[in-house]
Amino acid sequence: MKKALALLLCGVMSMALLTGCGSDGAAETNTDAAETTDNAAENETEESEAASGERTTFTVGFDAEYPPYGYMDDNGEYTGFDLELAQAVCELEGWELVKTPIAWDSKDMELNSGSIDCIWNGFTINGREDDYTWSDPYCDNSQVIVVAENSGITTLADLAGKTVGVQADSAALEVLSDEEQQKALADTFGTLQQFADYNSAFTELLAGSLDAIAIDIGVANYQIESRGEGYVILEEKLNSEQYGIGFKLGNEELRDIVNADIRKLTEDGTVAELAEKYGITDLICLE
Repeated sequence: MKKALALLLCGVMSMALLTGCGSDGAAETNTDAAETTDNAAENETEESEAASGERTTFTVGFDAEYPPYGYMDDNGEYTGFDLELAQAVCELEGWELVKTPIAWDSKDMELNSGSIDCIWNGFTINGREDDYTWSDPYCDNSQVIVVAENSGITTLADLAGKTVGVQADSAALEVLSDEEQQKALADTFGTLQQFADYNSAFTELLAGSLDAIAIDIGVANYQIESRGEGYVILEEKLNSEQYGIGFKLGNEELRDIVNADIRKLTEDGTVAELAEKYGITDLICLE
């Protein structure tokens, strides 16, 4: 009888213990479920904010040695027509402008990886129409040839057998490489030498290592004005084109915002003021 009573008491205690453990497990399960629900709600909120297009920064990729559109000034600050215009857009939108200097031949990788929101720095639309989502063109541009004043070179034909410099992956290089444009002319050169930036090319032109430079006219005007006398631009142009802001293909939403802001900045005189400041008034094609 005592044994039966003892066994009965043990059974009751065991059931109590099991019930206690079961309650703890249920509580843990409920807590985990609540946490999962909270996380799902948080993720849903983040996704909703991203979808709503909320933005606090605007990251512009640019060539830091491409004056007057983008470059480092004497105070060590990045500036230029394009960067100041981008800053004006950011002020309208309440964004922080993030100026990101890039290697020009790596611009597509930077854009497609999301490191930058756009390429904004004397960026030629012509020939790249299907590669990016473009803003409205804002600047007319031509590729020209710069030579030393005493070089004796006065026409494109005089470049036969000469050493001509050009920036790597630039519009001028594309013109000189295109069968339908100026490849036939380039084939007459003694050498077509590529440089990372035009400052280096002008250094070589001054030293006599180069006979000529193929370059955008806005950059040519700036370089000649800042360096003083001794250079001339040939009257014959290699090509005419237009600049735009290149966004990742399909990013029409951001493109449309920037386009609308630039129209406002054109109407209020900001664009004209900046163009005069950087000496490109005659090149602006915004209305």
